[in-house]
Amino acid sequence: MAYQIDLTGKVALVTGASSGLGRQFACTLASAGAKVILAARRLDKLQDLQNQIQANGQEAIVVPLDVTDQKSIETAVSMAYEQAGEIDILVNNSGVSKTQKILDVQPEDFDYTFGANTKGAFFVAQAIGRRMLLRAKVAQDSNQVLPQQRIIQVASITGLKAIAQISVYCMSKAAVVQMTKAMALEWGRYGINVNAICPGYIETEMTAAHWQTEAGQKLIQKLPRKRVGQTQDLEGLLMLLASDQSSFMNGSILVADDGFLVQ
Repeated sequence: MAYQIDLTGKVALVTGASSGLGRQFACTLASAGAKVILAARRLDKLQDLQNQIQANGQEAIVVPLDVTDQKSIETAVSMAYEQAGEIDILVNNSGVSKTQKILDVQPEDFDYTFGANTKGAFFVAQAIGRRMLLRAKVAQDSNQVLPQQRIIQVASITGLKAIAQISVYCMSKAAVVQMTKAMALEWGRYGINVNAICPGYIETEMTAAHWQTEAGQKLIQKLPRKRVGQTQDLEGLLMLLASDQSSFMNGSILVADDGFLVQ
């Protein structure tokens, strides 16, 4: 018997949806039937993606979002709920990185990375979590079944293993790992499952050129199967965490790195 995850009737908000993993995640969720809210700073990219999704007969809404701006977070979340109704799934994907040796890191570099990867992720999850908690408490008060609500944090294997010359990025993603566990601990009783994906080396439009360089080729030769992943390699894991089938998973930190951490 065929097995398929159907997200028809679900609403999913994806941050950093203008490119890379966020774009792939948004397309995957839409293909599974979810109404997708596309959130990022680059509205032209979001509108192109919205047109693509709608051309396939699926639903997508665009909201501007700068995760480093608290007012922008509050406005984007309000717009999302006004236009789409209750949000069932948050994919907290926005992030940035800089390659630097530790002695070269300046305070503004530190703030740039932590502002987007840690602080931004935290306050987006907080804003959505607040609404999810309210929805859950209304259900509890009326003796209804708790809605299945999901927060999926996009962390990194660098949150579990230090990598040279991206120390601040590693630290910021390690914080996301602990953030995931803390939110799972506080919100799990309300049917809000918070889990994290830790991708390994993935090729995106931003990193594609690097893999063609001498340094990029040398790194590939050090990987277990001498290859980098594609954004679609994370689809199955995303779909599991977004669905009701992950109801027994909370606070899980799931690695998808082609074996990098076990070598």
